[in-house]
Amino acid sequence: MTSRSPNYEFQEWWNRERERVLLSPELPEPSSSSAAPSSAATSWTSVSLDNHVAAPTAVAGGGSKSRSARQLSRHFLLLLRRAAFFVLVLPVRFFSLLLVAVRRAAAAPSDRPDHRLYRLTRIFLGLAVFFLLLEIAAYFKGWHFQPPSYAASGELLETIYASWLAIRANYLAPPVQTMANVCIILFLVQSLDRVALMVGCLWIRLRRLKPVAAIDGKREDLEGGREVKSEHPMVLVQIPMCNEREVNPYFDVSCIAVLSLAWIFVDVQGVGLIISFRCLRSWLLILVIATHSRMSRQAILHVSEVYQQSIAAVCIQDWPKEKMLVQVLDDSDDVDVQQLIKAEVQKWQQKGVHIVYRHRLIRTGYKAGNLKAAMSCDYVKNYEFVAIFDADFQPSPDFLKRTVPHFKDNDDLALVQTRWAFVNKDENLLTRLQNINLSFHFEVEQQVNGIFINFFGFNGTAGVWRITALEESGGWLERTTVEDMDIAVRAHLNGWKFIFLNDVKCLCELPESYAAYKKQQHRWHSGPMQLFRLSFVDILRSKVSWAKKANLILLFFLLRKLILPFYSFTLFCIILPLTMFLPEAQLPVWVVCYIPGLMSIINILPSPRSFPFIVPYLLFENTMSVTKFNAMISGLFKFGSSYEWIVTKKLGRSSENDLIAFVEESGNRTDGKSLHRASSESGLVELSRLEISKKSAKKPRNRLYKTELSLAFILLTAAARSLLSAQGIHFYFLLFQGITFLFVGLDLIGEQVS
Repeated sequence: MTSRSPNYEFQEWWNRERERVLLSPELPEPSSSSAAPSSAATSWTSVSLDNHVAAPTAVAGGGSKSRSARQLSRHFLLLLRRAAFFVLVLPVRFFSLLLVAVRRAAAAPSDRPDHRLYRLTRIFLGLAVFFLLLEIAAYFKGWHFQPPSYAASGELLETIYASWLAIRANYLAPPVQTMANVCIILFLVQSLDRVALMVGCLWIRLRRLKPVAAIDGKREDLEGGREVKSEHPMVLVQIPMCNEREVNPYFDVSCIAVLSLAWIFVDVQGVGLIISFRCLRSWLLILVIATHSRMSRQAILHVSEVYQQSIAAVCIQDWPKEKMLVQVLDDSDDVDVQQLIKAEVQKWQQKGVHIVYRHRLIRTGYKAGNLKAAMSCDYVKNYEFVAIFDADFQPSPDFLKRTVPHFKDNDDLALVQTRWAFVNKDENLLTRLQNINLSFHFEVEQQVNGIFINFFGFNGTAGVWRITALEESGGWLERTTVEDMDIAVRAHLNGWKFIFLNDVKCLCELPESYAAYKKQQHRWHSGPMQLFRLSFVDILRSKVSWAKKANLILLFFLLRKLILPFYSFTLFCIILPLTMFLPEAQLPVWVVCYIPGLMSIINILPSPRSFPFIVPYLLFENTMSVTKFNAMISGLFKFGSSYEWIVTKKLGRSSENDLIAFVEESGNRTDGKSLHRASSESGLVELSRLEISKKSAKKPRNRLYKTELSLAFILLTAAARSLLSAQGIHFYFLLFQGITFLFVGLDLIGEQVS
């Protein structure tokens, strides 16, 4: 008879219960008879710790867990080691950052600042340095405690300082104080608008309000129990590509223009010195050709890293193939790029997807001109809706099934806009700060306006339009660089409604370099001012209610597009430094510190994981106000830079891994002959040429931004002046804001490539 196997589970349970009873602190002091088992248990626990085996958990009254003294000591020792390592590494990192800044200041190329604003900031900086030196001299002479009078002044410096005190008190401080009061009022109004939007967002969350589609993408046959397809309307999907003017990050198009003009000038002036000037002219021609070829290679690299993912994401939509047509709207002027995109389109055509390739010979109107030309095709009249995705956007396979049903039984609905989701939001500090802004924009601004007033600005991509609404509103116009906002305003004036789906997200990328982000923000803030100037009379003459007219003019354009960049730049970059040199004009502490901090907390609520970056966000937003203010002024007064449309550099990260499985699965179902043909037609020659271009193309470099650097020195000079007046809050704000401007001016935020 075999012996019974031991019950290990019971033995483990018995040991746990025994240890719990012996080690429980609630028991009275053990007697001498029970001392031996208790000591045995203690020794067993020590052996477990020495052998790195998990000791049994001591359960106190109420079931709470506790740690042994050895575990706590090891934990605190680990924390101390980490803190010591951080303290030791901090000086090394600081000096390495300082060396990078010095090296970049000495060798990095500079940008092309706006000459008007840059000239004013240089004048302001010169005056700030002069008056700082004057105040330092007066401080050491004791004139801060007993100001000298002009009549009793003896020496020249005392006379100059007495005259300065009289001028600033009687002539300079009053207008500065008036301007400060106006900006404070605008600041408070805009802050109340932010609070109202956040209250509306909280109300939507509490009541769980969201648009509900009349039908779903599929339904069940109640009698047969089988799944049948519901009615699927005809949907046109457009992917506009290469609409913007491509600008190389280190050689601008202006280089070609300047070199070409120099070539012409040399040709005209070289009548007497033919030989030497011909040599110089040949050298300039070589530079023009080399610059142009380098820019072309960069354009190929940019497009090739993005277009495949976008086309694949659209082609795998869960929608009947006979009910969907994909238009790839290639606006590039490079033959290599055209061949690569054509090959990708042919590959999906062989897999049964209805997809066409379109290329314009005359590239006018940027993205609006491209979309307008595509909508003029004869077959467009057979489609009811059009979905638009930019080249770096990858919708989920159920995108159309979650958006198109909202048009059912909503005959006055023109647009269904979805939210953007960013695959590289944690890439660097710049992308994290952008994520805070755009999360507030989508979850608060777009959602609240969509729920309560059925109007918001179209984001230009990741949306579905009713083609009838586009046609009745005048179609795509080329008059501004914000064609998406233009068509949204005209459709709203014609009585059409919009809805925003916060739970439907479309993957995309954020610009990772400050140069790309700055150009994007310039276009986004100059375009609305162009549109406001052009559509102001149309808004007043429209047949919509006066409430909608007031919302468009006062809130949509003036408050959120004009007043916000105006007071942000004027108040924190101009008036605040001025008040340090003009103590008679003052800014309250709550304007400098408390209200901006509260607004930053409100802006960061939609992305709670970003709370550790609240201070950098506040400082960086004030820094970006320079670009936004400059763009707003150029768009409002029709300066030349307001009509620039420059591509936003992306790296092609979006959802690449999500699409690999589907492509491989689709490839396995395709016969070998078609696969071989697709590979040969995709252009191996072009791909090899692209690899050569990748190796030979010069890497971009970080730049210096002169306007930001000059403002950094202005704020640091004002911070030094505030020390003489012992203004604590103002000093710290100016100091950290100046350091932020310095970091941005040296291009130390965002992608570091040099």
